Amino acid sequence: MTTDDRSLGLAAAGGDAAAFASLLERHYDRMFGLAFRLTGIQAEAEDLTQDICAALPSKIRAYRGEAAFSTWLYRVVVNAAHDRRRRQATHRKAAQGWGDWEVNRVAANAEAADAQDWLQTAMASLPETLRDTLALVLDDMNHAEVGAVMGISEGTVSWRVSEAKKHLRALKEKETT
Repeated sequence: MTTDDRSLGLAAAGGDAAAFASLLERHYDRMFGLAFRLTGIQAEAEDLTQDICAALPSKIRAYRGEAAFSTWLYRVVVNAAHDRRRRQATHRKAAQGWGDWEVNRVAANAEAADAQDWLQTAMASLPETLRDTLALVLDDMNHAEVGAVMGISEGTVSWRVSEAKKHLRALKEKETT
């Protein structure tokens, strides 16, 4: 003899795992079918159905048998689909503007990379002493540290950096005109 859904639903609400498993076996395909009709996308319907199945053990405690179990279950599916749509709309709204931010970030990174490439190429055209001095300064060393590494005075380091800047500025102006 087959137990009706309402009796199984009440038993499952009371904690009967076998009744819950029986209901899930009976109604899984219908839940998925409704989820598919509500979402229109198979993968989305599969995810939604799995989410409902994961939440159902706690939700079934609210079943009182006042309506047919299938009616109650369909309401759970419809509510879950509405909740998912609201969350997706919230995510879409929150994501607006991030596309522009990402485009600007990528452009800034590309611009910085171009500037770095230009500097690398331009430094190759500097006399060796200026290039070496500038490379050390660009490596976050102060003039005293650069002087110690190169065996020259701090004043000479400052002069070489100034000369390197003049050469680079002249190169840049030559390229833009």
